[in-house]
Amino acid sequence: MPAPQRSTRSAFTLVEILIVVVILGILAAIVVPQFTGATDEARQSTFIASLKTYADACEYFTAREGHYPPDGGSGSIPAGFESYVDQDEFESPTPLGGVWDVEFNEMGITSAVGVHFQGVSVPEYMLQIDETFDDGDLDNGIFQQLAADRFYYIVAP
Repeated sequence: MPAPQRSTRSAFTLVEILIVVVILGILAAIVVPQFTGATDEARQSTFIASLKTYADACEYFTAREGHYPPDGGSGSIPAGFESYVDQDEFESPTPLGGVWDVEFNEMGITSAVGVHFQGVSVPEYMLQIDETFDDGDLDNGIFQQLAADRFYYIVAP
């Protein structure tokens, strides 16, 4: 008669499982802060793309209508501009916070489109955004800080 076979089960010990959990925790602690930076970069890129789209729409509006878009209240689309941009997107908050705004013959410029933060904290990387558009100086160029909480792409100085 053959000898009975013993079944052996392989299993992880509690110590092995704890070691794996600790290693995964260390890896997560290294990777998560990098994703936080990626989120800020994604917001900046989305903001830049949207701002450029709105500036192009202002120029197209001017070419077709024969005048610059009228001044709009912060967060609301100027009259006639809804044919050139998506009204819901324009009236939604920007990716950085604040609201979109079009200026006409205000704050020393002829026409501009940008963001008005209206009491929302201004991100510290607005200077980096300026470097994307021009010279890294928010006092002049295509992208300017027109007031403490207002940053605009200048369509016509």
